[in-house]
Amino acid sequence: MSLPHLKKQIILKKNEERRIVAGHPWVFSNEIRETKGNPAIGDVVELLAANGLTLGVGFYNPHSLIAFRLISKTIEEVGASLFAKRITQALALRKRLYPESETFRLIYGESDFLPGLIVDKYNNYLAVQTFSFGMDSRLTTICDALEQILHPAGIVERNEAPLRTLESLPLKKGILRGEASPTTIIEHGIRYIVDLLGGQKTGFFLDHRENRATVWRFSKGANVLDCFCNQGGFALNAARAGAASVLAIDSSDEAIKAATANAELNGLSQIRFEKGDVFEKLKELGASEARYDVVVLDPPSFTKSKKNVQTAKKGYKELHASAFKILSEGGVLLTSSCSHHIEPEVFLDLVAETATRCGRQVQLLEWRGAAPDHPVLPVAPETRYLKFGIFRAVA
Repeated sequence: MSLPHLKKQIILKKNEERRIVAGHPWVFSNEIRETKGNPAIGDVVELLAANGLTLGVGFYNPHSLIAFRLISKTIEEVGASLFAKRITQALALRKRLYPESETFRLIYGESDFLPGLIVDKYNNYLAVQTFSFGMDSRLTTICDALEQILHPAGIVERNEAPLRTLESLPLKKGILRGEASPTTIIEHGIRYIVDLLGGQKTGFFLDHRENRATVWRFSKGANVLDCFCNQGGFALNAARAGAASVLAIDSSDEAIKAATANAELNGLSQIRFEKGDVFEKLKELGASEARYDVVVLDPPSFTKSKKNVQTAKKGYKELHASAFKILSEGGVLLTSSCSHHIEPEVFLDLVAETATRCGRQVQLLEWRGAAPDHPVLPVAPETRYLKFGIFRAVA
């Protein structure tokens, strides 16, 4: 039964507790039967099943489709000690995963049982994102815990993602604690300059950490095309592996400048960076009968909502059709989707269908996801957003 000292409660409709009991941390607004205690946005509330059974506590937001985010399945205070405990647990996992590294995703929201919180660690700096109103309103407490445990030189917030508007949160970025100088990280022996207040996301795409290394085995002596190259991750790995040539394309001036600086930092001169629209550039390359032994497709998300899935699928098919046109016989395609609305089976099918439509026969060599510092909750497909496939064009 409910505990009397926690006055603010939400009560689910009949049978709507099944997903929460199974381990999913979200309750949607249409699953709630009633609220008690007049909870306000960002409040910690008790969650009850229709029969009065306590399911846990979490953050409430009456203005969001995700009306409740579970923090704990037991009744406990959501304060400094809880944040310190969860951060310490998450840090211990990352140290097991990457014992020689000081760069990793420290907190991956729901998967680390801190829903709506992202913390990336770049050497002695931390970049924070908050995607729930409840978490955002406790940012001071979170920073206190991070300072106590990690003693960083600086903490910045990178809260520019449009998803925040769904939680009635403003877009902003800046220094929260200390200072924020650019820092150089090392991944697979390659150095990258990370600008904590520049670039996309929190300054770097840590989720492709393991995937970037896969290009090594295919790149020696190869002509490589890296599309949507961002800061040059796949291109630099291909060049370091001994590619004969690398063409890297991105539409962002900032990305091209950062990628060029990273290539210079690593003494890799066989990469040519070009600013341009990837779709148009692929058409030009196809018309010129250019052929590449390795093609990398790492586009931004094509959809942020279910209603745009069909449009996104059309975009992926167009992109892959252009890639298959310029992929040499026996060539390798490394391709990804970072939208959780495009399910893994859907993405795999559309790549295969597009290959067939283009008259190409392909083999799937590997099927991967995000790096293990982005752990997945099996019952929450939203946490398994990144799909990464490696295909060989047999003919």
